Amino acid sequence: MPAIARKKSRKSSARLDVRLRPDKKALIEEAATLSGKTISDYVISTLLRQSTEVLQRHRHIRLSDRDRDEFLALLDASDEPNAALTHAARKYKRMVDAKR
Repeated sequence: MPAIARKKSRKSSARLDVRLRPDKKALIEEAATLSGKTISDYVISTLLRQSTEVLQRHRHIRLSDRDRDEFLALLDASDEPNAALTHAARKYKRMVDAKR
């Protein structure tokens, strides 16, 4: 595939429009220039990096050793239902049977 055709096929089609104060725009422009990037490339790379970090913080649970040990102990504990669970199961069964 010719280089021009390849470049066109990679062109992005989604847009993200933002409004900001002129002083903030100037700050972003200066940072982009110092980074040797276009404003678009700078904004996109910064937003993607920050978005990835936020998602990683929210998608991963970090447990202390104490929390991990407690969690594993609960998994290993008796699998017998407690009184509240037994009561809830009976109540649910009565509700389901009543609807039939």
